[in-house]
Amino acid sequence: QVQLVESGGGLVQPGGSLRLSCGASGFTFSRNWMYWVRQAPGKGLEWVSAINTGGGSTYYADSVKGRFTISRDNAKNTLYLQMNSLKPEDTALYYCARDRFEETPSYFPDYWGQGTQVTVSS
Repeated sequence: QVQLVESGGGLVQPGGSLRLSCGASGFTFSRNWMYWVRQAPGKGLEWVSAINTGGGSTYYADSVKGRFTISRDNAKNTLYLQMNSLKPEDTALYYCARDRFEETPSYFPDYWGQGTQVTVSS
C-alpha cells in the first residue's frame, strides 16, 4: 500500500526556516519523480517543487525559487523541502506527492500525503 507521510511543519516567524520531510513506503521510491504541492487557506492547489528520480534535477515555482530547496535520499525513502526566508504568503498545508509513472514522469500525481501545516506569522 502506497503511503506518504509529511512532517516538519509548524509555526515560524517571517524570515525563519523549516525543513519538511516526507517518508515514503509501499512502492519503489527511487523510480518516481516526486513533488511538493501546497494549499493556502481558501485557495486551490499550487505546485511548489519537483525532483527527478535520482535527485539531480530540481524545479521550482517562481514564488519560492531561491528560497526553497527540494532534495531526496533514496536510501532512506525520504523527500525533503528546505524552506528559508519564509514569508506570510508561504502559509499553507504542504503535501508531498508521487508521479503516477515510473522513470518517465507524467507530471500527474496519483498519491498524496496527509499534509503538514506551515504557518508563517509574527
